[in-house]
Amino acid sequence: MSRVSIIIPNYNGEEYIRGCLDSLKEQDFGDFEILVVDNCSTDGSAETVRNEYPGVTLKVLEDNFGFSRAVNEGLKLSDAPYVILLNNDTRAEKGFVRNLYETVSADEHIFSASAKMLSMKDPDRIDGAGDLYCALGWAFARGKGKSRNRYKKPCRVFASCGGASIYSRKILDEIGWFDEFHFAYLEDVDIGYRARIMGYKNVYCPEAVVYHAGSAVSGSRYNDFKIRLSARNNMYIIMKNMPVLQIILNLPFLLAGFFIKIVFFTVIGHARAYLSGLKRGYILCREGRKYPYSKKNLKNYVRIQFELWLNIFKRIADFV
Repeated sequence: MSRVSIIIPNYNGEEYIRGCLDSLKEQDFGDFEILVVDNCSTDGSAETVRNEYPGVTLKVLEDNFGFSRAVNEGLKLSDAPYVILLNNDTRAEKGFVRNLYETVSADEHIFSASAKMLSMKDPDRIDGAGDLYCALGWAFARGKGKSRNRYKKPCRVFASCGGASIYSRKILDEIGWFDEFHFAYLEDVDIGYRARIMGYKNVYCPEAVVYHAGSAVSGSRYNDFKIRLSARNNMYIIMKNMPVLQIILNLPFLLAGFFIKIVFFTVIGHARAYLSGLKRGYILCREGRKYPYSKKNLKNYVRIQFELWLNIFKRIADFV
């Protein structure tokens, strides 16, 4: 049994998959396996993995079931105590696997550790240094667009970015795997939120560095597909993870957050996609599962709530 399984969900990643897999050959930590779960790609990327990387385990799904389902299929193939999720459009620096493993295994209360993601197109800029979530109902990548020379210290974050992070399998089994209702986008924030409710920690590991192309499948940072799914899943995260009283407490902030985004997406020409996503989010909230509330986790809810308020100011600071 390997100590770490690296799960790479793939969908039409022919342009990037070689660079991703080749970078893992250069790691200074040998005790890991690589699992590629392909969402029925049509560009030959699954054949590239099968023919050129015999040491990689490949599972091809019969349809495109999304990121969450692909990760869960990878978890079924793995019995390692720690699991790294890695986007197919990344390249990992040497030390990536070792640093993530040493960080998460140092404390049994750590659920996940997020890598330092740099932009592949502009390596001097940060793509993400862990994920934050605020009372406006916004999830955002910490430090996005800032200089790579910043965010050098380890710290706690709200959640780890599923594009390059490591998770404790023991805690995953306890809180539940990735929610397949999400399909894609914000499933990592959701699972990090659940871990926080249960009292576990998500941390940032600046020594683990990857380069990320970003939006390799969806095509751009702002497009109708991504905006629609993100809006839908944002509503679902709120309904699923916040008790009713907490939703009421945050309602003025949430309404303000939705209004600001409506204005923003109207200005850039994507209002219809965002409003459609909100409508689908309302439907999903009725169909999805609510994470069960327990009084024993009350102090964790209180701690999370203060963080949701604090992260509003961190979001504002990100624009400065």
